[in-house]
Amino acid sequence: MTLQPLATAVQRAYTADLDASDFYRMLRLRVDVFVVEQECPYPELDGRDLEDSTRHFWVDSADDYVLGYLRLLEDPDGTYRIGRVCTAKSARGLGIGRKLMRAAVAEVQNSPAVLSAQAYAKDFYASFGFVEAGDEYLEDGIPHVEMRREPRRAGVAAGRRM
Repeated sequence: MTLQPLATAVQRAYTADLDASDFYRMLRLRVDVFVVEQECPYPELDGRDLEDSTRHFWVDSADDYVLGYLRLLEDPDGTYRIGRVCTAKSARGLGIGRKLMRAAVAEVQNSPAVLSAQAYAKDFYASFGFVEAGDEYLEDGIPHVEMRREPRRAGVAAGRRM
């Protein structure tokens, strides 16, 4: 696998618009990171990937490996849920996670968004406007914390009134 991202572009698609091989490559990275590397045998395939509103964001390498991934879910109350944020071990430190998060936050900027952050990554998510919204808890033996980002208000951009 080469670490050279394919034009460093973040790609985005609804599940229905993915071909089977692209979807497989994304799922493989998720299993490699969360199940194998983090040693968390949990039900990775939770059914939410197949919901009509689920969006997948990813960065490909030049030789067709997924280097980074996240999914964006829409909850029934209109809140967006960012999850399964991961980067291939060999591609960490290249800013891929940051690019993915920027794309997801841009997509939901006018809506509330939540995520379940691994505790060590709280500052990373805080840099995108997420704040802690609960106490730390263990999920699959890993400390997590719920985080929330409120929608951008009309007339306010980058902290300034327009």
